[in-house]
Amino acid sequence: MKTKLRKNSRYILTLAVALALGFSVGVSDLVFGQTDGTITPLPSPQQAANAERIVNLPDFTPIVKKFGDAIVRITDSSTKIVHGHQGFFNPFPENSPFFGFFHGLPNYTPPVKEVTKALGSGFIISHNGYILTAGHVVRGMHHIVVTLTNHHAYRARVVGLSVRYDTALLKIHAHNLPIVRLGNSKNLQVGQWLLAIGMPFGLYNTVTQGVVSALDRSLPHDDEYIPFIQSDVPINPGNSGGPIFNMRGQVVGINDQIYTNDGGYMGLSFSIPIDTAMRAVHAFERHQKLKFGWLGVEIQPVTPQLAKALHLPEPVGALVAQVMPSSPAAKAGLKPGEIIVTYGHHPIYSVGTLPPLVGDTPPGRSIKVGVLEQGKPHTLRVKVGTMPQHMQLAISKQSLDIRRLGLRIGTLGHKEQKALGIHHGVLIQAVYPGPAAFIGLHSGMAILSINQQRVDSPEQFAQLVKGLPANTPISMRVRSHHESLFVVITLPG
Repeated sequence: MKTKLRKNSRYILTLAVALALGFSVGVSDLVFGQTDGTITPLPSPQQAANAERIVNLPDFTPIVKKFGDAIVRITDSSTKIVHGHQGFFNPFPENSPFFGFFHGLPNYTPPVKEVTKALGSGFIISHNGYILTAGHVVRGMHHIVVTLTNHHAYRARVVGLSVRYDTALLKIHAHNLPIVRLGNSKNLQVGQWLLAIGMPFGLYNTVTQGVVSALDRSLPHDDEYIPFIQSDVPINPGNSGGPIFNMRGQVVGINDQIYTNDGGYMGLSFSIPIDTAMRAVHAFERHQKLKFGWLGVEIQPVTPQLAKALHLPEPVGALVAQVMPSSPAAKAGLKPGEIIVTYGHHPIYSVGTLPPLVGDTPPGRSIKVGVLEQGKPHTLRVKVGTMPQHMQLAISKQSLDIRRLGLRIGTLGHKEQKALGIHHGVLIQAVYPGPAAFIGLHSGMAILSINQQRVDSPEQFAQLVKGLPANTPISMRVRSHHESLFVVITLPG
């Protein structure tokens, strides 16, 4: 676009162009119109090269071309019979003269077949058909179908699934398949570029990009054994289980979940580090049970108020709320009220830092644990045990945020139990925009069961919700005042 300028304005524009491109511009570098007062910039080749370097952004094309065909779509194509309804039907109103002829005649609706489909992504890690995905993608699936980018579909079986690492290994009967290249998530740094390839809403090979926002991120409601990679890579329902690549074309994580109030992407994505996922895969390959380290303590955050009360200079570490009898922590002399500030060579800045480190420790290993007792530091040596079945290192909380539902829940006290006339369940403390608000749940209600499974604690409820399939109607039994009812809720991916 040409612009008419006065003589003084020409010099200003020339200077502005020079500053913007980062080099000095001579008068000879510009051709000035002689008749209408217009100017037309003609950058030299060197100027054009400098300008190109200014806007140089990463090119993800080689990664997509080389590894895009190794990304798969995962669905559950199970068929169920919806039973028909038998009752009475009259097509005429009561004031019709024909009403009496049809009154009391039976009517029957025949059963129909209904196909249910869950959706997720995965990626091939071996030429003979081993596929890695997020555990919650296939958990509860009955007929897993893996579809390649060439639209060839295969039935898949689950080789292994870890709930705590939310990782699943699948196998299909195929050969000479394209594969991804695995990297090392421990080499990631905040600010590095990431690329995600997946099947959001079933759309094949959708590519999104972003940067590493944070590392070793713990989530407040579940997955306490996963040191998540946080990024701003756009992730939507159906992306779960797909890979994230670094700029070297190596898979460094598995897309797992997002932070959302309405089921859609809001700028916060969380991925399972590939090192964590491969620990589960190696156990699956050896047909071994995945073992987690265990201390036998309940811990809670050190708030600024607690730090002040405990005479600490700053609110860091994990406060020991309870030590289980005969546990490794008890045998080492760890006591309630002490604050864990180091574990091995790792500093514990926040309560969520500790569980992944403990869970990743091989049982039987002796670890130095640095603690503060009444503000004074000392070191204990703890022989890490094996986590008993159905037990986990607990983080004591008064409430949990279940972001997938848009709920904050807490334990039922004696007052709530008496008021609602129940003895189990969890209390809804707050409702945010999301699936729960959409179906009319509100604070003060109690959740008694979900997907026909009894709810006994906030932590157990969080685990149940995490394992439920996406985009599938789920039954939930709730109680308000002295009335119980079932509602249907659909969870996002």
